Amino acid sequence: MILIPLQLGSGGASLLAIGFAILFFFIIIISFIRRYKRCPSDRILVVYGKVGGGNSAKCIHGGAAFIWPVIQDYQFLDLTPISIEVNLVNALSKQNIRVNVPSRFTIGVSTEPGIMQNAAERLLGLGQNEIQELAQEIIFGQLRLVVASMDIEEINSDRDKFLTNISQSVESELKKVGLKLINVNITDIVDESGYIQALGKEAAAHAINAARKSVAEKNRDGSIGEANAVQDERTQVAAANAQAVEGENIAKINVANSDSLRRQREAEAERTAIASEKVQSAKALQESYAAERDAELARAERVRSSQMADIVVPAEIDKKKAEIDAEADAERTRRIAKGDADAILFKAQAEAQGILEVLTKQAEGLDKIVKAAGDSPKDAVLLLVADKLPELVKTQADAIKNIKIDKVTVWDSGGTNAEGKGSTANFISGMYKSVPPLQEMFNMAGMQLPEYLKGKDVQDVEAEEVKKEVKKVIKPKKTEE
Repeated sequence: MILIPLQLGSGGASLLAIGFAILFFFIIIISFIRRYKRCPSDRILVVYGKVGGGNSAKCIHGGAAFIWPVIQDYQFLDLTPISIEVNLVNALSKQNIRVNVPSRFTIGVSTEPGIMQNAAERLLGLGQNEIQELAQEIIFGQLRLVVASMDIEEINSDRDKFLTNISQSVESELKKVGLKLINVNITDIVDESGYIQALGKEAAAHAINAARKSVAEKNRDGSIGEANAVQDERTQVAAANAQAVEGENIAKINVANSDSLRRQREAEAERTAIASEKVQSAKALQESYAAERDAELARAERVRSSQMADIVVPAEIDKKKAEIDAEADAERTRRIAKGDADAILFKAQAEAQGILEVLTKQAEGLDKIVKAAGDSPKDAVLLLVADKLPELVKTQADAIKNIKIDKVTVWDSGGTNAEGKGSTANFISGMYKSVPPLQEMFNMAGMQLPEYLKGKDVQDVEAEEVKKEVKKVIKPKKTEE
């Protein structure tokens, strides 16, 4: 074999170290898994070593535990039942009679916590044969004690008590080593002196004598019963005959009473039938009268219904028709009134709209007149009055033109008044004064007439205008001084 050395670099050494680490990790994991022990149901897992809690071992049934390496170890205790044959010979009873007690005991390792701890301490490492020998010795000793504490009659007759005493005595001792008594079976009990056999023969003799006595008593009871039966038969026959005669007599009496009652019932029934026939006849007449009355009432109702149909119903129809017509007329009148009201409303709205338009146009015209007069309301009024002056003069002239004066004679002395006017001038002036003065009309309207229309001379008007102009010229000078 030729070995070829491998040259590994730093990278190869790192991979090798990682591989060893992974291998070591897997070995640790596998070791831990192998140290985790599970306990089957037919065994007890006993962990011993350093288990803590001051105990020498820890018992687990039906579970699992981790066994720490080095400081702990484990073993299993088998729970399979063990059958032990115990043939007790020459056991001395309470009466100093020696008996043989062949029996069979079934035992096993207990799973109770405290007893299971005893089994771990005293049976761990022992084989099944060794456990069987240990239990057999304990059973022999306790069985002898139980036999010694009981009489032969009690052992032979009361087997339940015997088995109970054995179970209590044996099981209490088996628990000390961690075992449990499962079953006890006693096959037969015999003794060397034949005492038990004699007890059996005595019991058999008692049974035979009791049976014979019972048979004799039954035969005696049968004879007495037979005689009593014959006596009862004759007594009951005589009594039956007497009761038969009495029954016949009672039957005859009952027949006579029944005939009498029958005749009474027949008479009563006949009387009741006659009365019922009369009552039924009266009821028939009453029902016929009632039927005739109902017929008359029905006929009257039919006549009334016919009259109602001929007179009342048409009247009701006419009444309903009149009401419907009245309602239709009222509705028609309401609609006409509503239409007239709407027309009046529309007309009023149209007139108001027209007046509004007229006033709006007048306002616009007045605004234009004021602007044409140089924004002077007074000059604008003069323009309006100048425009309407011919109509006003014409109106004043029309007021006196229709006065019919055939002849006016004026005597004028030629003199003048304080105003320098003659008689004729005063007369004409008075006539014009009778005409409604323009000044009052314009004052009522809130306007001012020109001076020459107030009856003043043109020269006076011009003089006043000159004075006003002079005042305007003079007034600023005073202000400047």
